[in-house]
Amino acid sequence: MIPEETIQQIRDRSDIVEVVSSYLPLKRSGANHLGLCPFHSEKTPSFNVNAVRQIFHCFGCGVGGNVFSFLMRMEGLSFPEAVRRLGEKAGISVETEAPTPEELRRREETERLARIVEVACDFYHRILIESPEGAPGRRYLKARGYDGEIARTFRLGYAPERWDGLAAHLEQKGFDPRWGRELGLIRPGKEGRGDYDLFRRRLLFPILDSQGRVAAFGGRVLDDALPKYINSPESRLYHKGRLLYGLYQAKDAMRHSGEAIVVEGYFDHLALARAGIHNVVATCGTALTADHARLLKRYAPRLLLLFDQDEAGRKAAFRGMEALLTEGVHPALIDLEPGEDPDSFVQKRGADAFGQRLAAARPALEVFMQAELAARGEGIEGRARAAREVAARIALLPGDIERDLYFKELASLTGVDEAVLRRSASRGEPVPRGVSQAHPAGVGIPITPGPAPGRTPQRAARKTPGAAHKAQQWLLRLMIEDEGVRRKVDEEGVHTLFLDEDHRAVAGQVLDFAGKGLPLDQGLIREPLTPEQQGLLAAVLIQDTGHLAEMGAPLVEDCRRAVEKERLRSRLRELDALIRSAEEAGDLSRLAALQGERMQLNRQLKN
Repeated sequence: MIPEETIQQIRDRSDIVEVVSSYLPLKRSGANHLGLCPFHSEKTPSFNVNAVRQIFHCFGCGVGGNVFSFLMRMEGLSFPEAVRRLGEKAGISVETEAPTPEELRRREETERLARIVEVACDFYHRILIESPEGAPGRRYLKARGYDGEIARTFRLGYAPERWDGLAAHLEQKGFDPRWGRELGLIRPGKEGRGDYDLFRRRLLFPILDSQGRVAAFGGRVLDDALPKYINSPESRLYHKGRLLYGLYQAKDAMRHSGEAIVVEGYFDHLALARAGIHNVVATCGTALTADHARLLKRYAPRLLLLFDQDEAGRKAAFRGMEALLTEGVHPALIDLEPGEDPDSFVQKRGADAFGQRLAAARPALEVFMQAELAARGEGIEGRARAAREVAARIALLPGDIERDLYFKELASLTGVDEAVLRRSASRGEPVPRGVSQAHPAGVGIPITPGPAPGRTPQRAARKTPGAAHKAQQWLLRLMIEDEGVRRKVDEEGVHTLFLDEDHRAVAGQVLDFAGKGLPLDQGLIREPLTPEQQGLLAAVLIQDTGHLAEMGAPLVEDCRRAVEKERLRSRLRELDALIRSAEEAGDLSRLAALQGERMQLNRQLKN
C-alpha cells in the first residue's frame, strides 16, 4: 500500500499538461489544452487536457482520467508503477508499508533473476553481432532478407554450439549456477558432467515484458532438426500465457492505429516489422489466453488474428476467438491464400496489398459460423450440432445488439427458432474447447471479404448521448459541487437515480469521498473506478457547468423518471420473450396474464 499522503504529494507536483506534452503536442484553447488523441486515430483534435482540474478527456473515444491514468494507458503500467514513475520525476520517494523479511528475500531473488536473464541476452546478442561463432546466425538472417538493424532492434541473439557457453559466462560473472537453473537457461549435467546450456546452435528471440525487460527466450534451429522451436520454461519472470512477443516494440503503433495484429510466429512478426507494419505481436508458442486479451485491450480496441492458413491455424484462431470474446473483445480474422504466411505474402505483394487484407478482415465469429454450418452438412443432426456450437459462442459476445443480430442470422441459416437458440445458449452449455474434431476447422471454406470495418472503432462505436445520459452526467457534476444535491442523492439512493453501473459507481465514489472529507476534484479519479468509469468522470469534470446552478431539484426528478422508464422498458423486453415462450407451450392462462401485464406497463410508459 502506498500512503495516500504520498500519492497526493506526487499528484500536486505532477503537472498533467507537462506530462502529456512529453508524448504529444498540445495547443491552448480557452481553459483547456487540445491535441490529437494518442489512444485512437483522428484528424481533428478532440483530446482535452485541463490544467486547473489536472484531468484529461477525449470527446472522440471517451477515455479520460488524471495524470496517473494517462501514464498507465500510455505505458501499460499498473497504478503503483505509475505512481513510482511520476514520483521519480517529482523527486519524491515512494515508500510502502514495511515488507516482511520473506517479501524482501523474494524481491531480491527476483531482481537477481532479472539481472541474469539480461546478462544472457547481451551474451547471445554480442555473439550474433560480433563473434565468429555467430556467423551461422548472420548467414541465416541474411538469407531470409533480414539485416543488422532488425537484429539490433529486437536484440536477436545466437546460441553457439558450445556445451556450456552461457553456463561458463554466468559463472565468470559471479552468478550462482542455481539461479540459471531456476530460469531454465542452464541444466544440471549427468554422470559428473557440468551444467549445460538449454539453447545451442539456435537463433534466439528475446521475449520482453511491456516495460522492455527481458523475461525469456525463444530459440529456432537453422536446419530441419526437431524441435524447430523451443522456449524458456516458465519461471518467476516468464508466464507464457501473459506475455506476447514484440509487445514492447508494438504498443505505441497499436495505440495510434487502434488495432493490434496477432500472429503465431517470431518470423511472422519480424516480416511485418520489416515491411513497416509495427502494430504486431506474436504468441509465444501457446494459445491466446484471457490474460493476453486483457493485456491487448490496454493498447488497441480492435484485434485482428493472422494465423497459419491451414487446419491447425484455423483451430488456433477459433480457440483464440473464444478467449477474446470472454473478455469483451470481438476479433476479426485476416485471410491469406492457402500456404501463404505474412513473410511470403509481404515479400511477393508488398505492404499495400497486406493493408487491403487488413481492411477485408471479417469478424471471427462470422467466419466460425460459416465454417461450422458448411462442414456439418444439411442433415438434421449436423445442423443441430452446428447450431449448438455457434449459439454457445454467440452467448460470449459482450453486446446485446451484437448477440441479437447473430442469433437472428443463425436462426435464418439453420431454420431453428431464435427463441430455441437463445434458450440453448442461456442454459450455459459448456463451450467446446477449440473446434470440434468432426471437421477440419473450416479449412477450404471460402472466406469472402466483406466490407472494410471502420478503422477507428472506438470513435465509430460512440453514439450521441441521449437526454437521460446527459441528465445523469449533469447530476453527477452537481453532486460534486453542491452538498444539498449530494444529500438528496444519498437519501434517494444511487440505484433510484442512475441507470447503469458506471454512473452508480461514480456517484458512489463521490458520496464516499464527501463522507470522508476528501477533495471532490481530480482526486476522485482513482481506483476502484474502472478505466471506463474514470473516463466518464473526467468528461463530467472537464465541462463548463455554469448553466447548472439552478437545476438541482429538476435534475434529480429527471433522473428518477429516466431510471423508472428504463426499468419499465427492460420488463417489457422480458415480457416479450416470456409471451413467445407461453405461445410456443400453448399455456393460454399464463399468456393472458403476461399480455395483461404488458398492457399495464405500456400505459405506465405513456403516462
